[in-house]
Amino acid sequence: MSTSGRPVETVVEVDTRSLGTPISPDLFGAFFEDLNYAADGGLYAELVQNRSFEYGLADHPDWHALTAWELLERNGAAGWLTVSTDDPLHPANPHYAVLTSTTFAGAGLRNEGFDGIPVRAGETYDVSVFARLADGTADRMMARIESRDGEHVYGQARLGPIHGSWKRCAAVITCAVTDPDARFALTTLGTGTVHLDLVSLFPQATFKGRPNGLRADLAQAIADLKPKFLRFPGGCLAHGQGLGNMYRWSETVGPLHERRQQSNIWHYHQSMGLGYYEYFQFCEDIGAKPLPVVPAAVCCQNSEGTGQVGLPDEEMPAYIAEVLALVEWANGPADSHWGAVRAAAGHPEPFGLEYLGVGNEDALTDTFRDRFSRIHDALHEHHLEITVIGTLGPSTFGEDWEKGWAFARERSVPVVDEHAYKSPRWLLENTRRFDTMDREGPHLYIGEYGSRRNNGRSAIAEAAYMIAMERNGDVVRLASYAPLLAKRDHTQWLPDLIYFDNTHVWPTLNYHVQHMHSLNSGDAALPVTVTGTPQEPTAPESPRHTLHIGTGADTRAEFTDVSSSPLSGSATREFGNWQAESGIWEPFGQSGVRQTASGTGAELVLPDAVDGPSYTFSVRARKTDGAEGFVLGFAGTSPGNRCQWTLGGWGNRSTWLQRVDDGILDDLSERVPAGVETGRWYDLRVEVDGRRIRCFRDGELVHDDEDVRSDPEVFAVSAVCDSATGDVIVKIANATPDPVPVRLRPVGVDGDAGFARTTLTVPPDATSRFGPAPAVPVEDRLTGTVCEVPPHSFTVLRTRGGSTRGTGEEAGHSMRVGSESAEQG
Repeated sequence: MSTSGRPVETVVEVDTRSLGTPISPDLFGAFFEDLNYAADGGLYAELVQNRSFEYGLADHPDWHALTAWELLERNGAAGWLTVSTDDPLHPANPHYAVLTSTTFAGAGLRNEGFDGIPVRAGETYDVSVFARLADGTADRMMARIESRDGEHVYGQARLGPIHGSWKRCAAVITCAVTDPDARFALTTLGTGTVHLDLVSLFPQATFKGRPNGLRADLAQAIADLKPKFLRFPGGCLAHGQGLGNMYRWSETVGPLHERRQQSNIWHYHQSMGLGYYEYFQFCEDIGAKPLPVVPAAVCCQNSEGTGQVGLPDEEMPAYIAEVLALVEWANGPADSHWGAVRAAAGHPEPFGLEYLGVGNEDALTDTFRDRFSRIHDALHEHHLEITVIGTLGPSTFGEDWEKGWAFARERSVPVVDEHAYKSPRWLLENTRRFDTMDREGPHLYIGEYGSRRNNGRSAIAEAAYMIAMERNGDVVRLASYAPLLAKRDHTQWLPDLIYFDNTHVWPTLNYHVQHMHSLNSGDAALPVTVTGTPQEPTAPESPRHTLHIGTGADTRAEFTDVSSSPLSGSATREFGNWQAESGIWEPFGQSGVRQTASGTGAELVLPDAVDGPSYTFSVRARKTDGAEGFVLGFAGTSPGNRCQWTLGGWGNRSTWLQRVDDGILDDLSERVPAGVETGRWYDLRVEVDGRRIRCFRDGELVHDDEDVRSDPEVFAVSAVCDSATGDVIVKIANATPDPVPVRLRPVGVDGDAGFARTTLTVPPDATSRFGPAPAVPVEDRLTGTVCEVPPHSFTVLRTRGGSTRGTGEEAGHSMRVGSESAEQG
């Protein structure tokens, strides 16, 4: 504020005389991975769970081939239900159900669906099954949609006749009742034994009416984002849990019963009903470029028991041919070998594939570099029209990240994929990180990013980070938030962009930011000069830091001999002065404390423990039981803000340093592979010297890192031009708690057209997940000259056509967006 109490002037000057810097036409897209039940039970519209009887222990410890099914013996019917693999429908689909009815009132089987089967009155459903009559007279079956208790039939259809060899039987059921929790039943008519496989109940009202298509409301929510591309099928799903679990695209494009199903790396099942054909078709339906990701012939480095393993040399020629075949399948003529497979599925015209990702978050080992190079070189030799996307490993810094950049330059990889799951503060502190990128080097695809929360603070920070991408749209070529979808009661990763259950779809605040950015894209970034920029208030240096001790998830431990030097005058080494934030803590020995709770992690805090900024903190610790290890916190300046050393984290596999901002963690160091042994005492010491942090375990230096911070850009601005419409678009993310008044003076735009304005304003702690978002974008028309940018907001200002930029001297003006005196308004 000025001394007069009026706001300090903020001026945003956009040079419309400049042709600007070209922006990638594909900058903002979407990324789909079958995580959080995003595919089966989610986007893929099939209503029957475990329709092919292929569930097993590899999917989930409690699952088997008849999970989600039950035997029906109603009205005097009797029989039994088993599973067989003798003479299956197809080798890729080896299991099938064996249903035997010993009474004329036929026995049956019933499916519970994915948390129930949602049906609507008046809608039609395709029902189908592959069936074979083994013996007896049960050559007909009745398919029913019924209530959960089985007392009410909502619709039914007869299937058959059933013969002695496998045959697909199909019918249509019209449902008479709306019920979010119905069931599907299939009963024999007569006695005997029938074999059943690929039992399906599919709504005809799919997205765009596609057979074997997508759930209409979920697909529409993705389509509404207007993504320029869609990346699929992963993520970690692509390279899989071990070599046998790698996602092989060619096994997902044929007839459904010939697709090889497999366990999901996220601990459930993939029916592959949503396969490459369906992905490509969806891209075409929503106007997004397909961006498939194939494994780089290595599995995930975190694969249990093996780590990263490469395909054997003798298998590499066939695998390279498989990758090349993908390009032919997508782009080849209908009379080519793989183009004919596409045409047989119903799409004779090529899909027009441009991008192909090879690998995902892979460790940059010699094995990876060798396998990637062979695939990359083959693509370069045979398909120069394909832009190959490499990988930078799982982080935004560290050895793999640095090796990834060097390797990409060495191999002339045109685009590399970086992932950034970060706190809102990290995003605001790193909006300038793209400014210094080598414009001649590989372009960047920010393939997965998100700010760790579905709240207002995260949404506005993401808006600012996307503004940074847009300002550097010449080198940041592609970007996609992740993950995209999460189902209620099956959410494995937070945050997500869209939440849903069987009947509802809930876009988040983060979704609205993506939507506003995507719908207001441009093709050239205009030079912007900002003066009087609002800044984050300078936080007072805390003279004292809190200390923390704790345990990881579901872990019990003992701590003793805590020490700090120099010791704050108000603190003592006695645990009686510590405060329990979580867990169950009790005295141990003469001067120790024990944590005994199960479940989540536990934390004990000593406020105002040490005088900053330089001190030493040490403790002895022993794990008594549990899944992980210890957590030591230090440099705590306020609740939810500190640094911490995690030992035996991530399933007791690693140790690393983290920074905590507003309760959200960001890594400060690379993860060192080291766990914590049960029953062993560890001498742990942390040395803090300003921003430098050194961690010792049993006298051995484990980490020596700096908590490097920069000033956050809390008021971020970009300006772009849409040459197709002539519009100039200004975007402002205000992450401050104060409104910022500005004045708009458009120069170089035909007439006094004003601006179309879209504003998303939300309190920083307001959350959105399984329910309507607490705020949505508001659209209005700005006809005056004063524009107040609300606190914690994202604003888009757009001229509506008529721009004369770049047409000559008369167009050589600036568009000035600024705050002046109210009298001039």
